[in-house]
Amino acid sequence: MGEHEVTITAQNFEQEVLKSDKPVLVDFWAEWCGPCKALEPIVAQIAREYVQVLKVGKLNVDDYPELAMRYGVMGIPTLILFKDGREVARIVGYQPRERLLRQILPHLQPAPQR
Repeated sequence: MGEHEVTITAQNFEQEVLKSDKPVLVDFWAEWCGPCKALEPIVAQIAREYVQVLKVGKLNVDDYPELAMRYGVMGIPTLILFKDGREVARIVGYQPRERLLRQILPHLQPAPQR
C-alpha cells in the first residue's frame, strides 16, 4: 500500500469515507486477487498525484465482507468513488490508468488540469 493511501476498516469507514471533506476512492481488493495486484500501482500513483483533492482508501474484502456486501461489490477489484457520503462512480475490474481517470476526475473539485 502506498504512503498516500488509507486502510479502510469497518471501524473507520464512516469517518474516513462517508464523512470525508473530499472525495474518497475506495479500492475493494483481496490478497489473492491477481487483477487487484495489477491495479495496485495505478491506484497508488493516482493517490500520490491527486492527494490535494482525493483521498484513496484500501478495503480488504476478506477482512470486511459486510462492507463489500453493503455496497454490492460482487467482484474485485472494484473501485467506488464516494463524494459527500454517496457513491458517484463505480469501476469494476482492472482498467488502464486513463480510463480510471476519465471516470474519477469529473467528480473532483476543482477539476485538476491534465
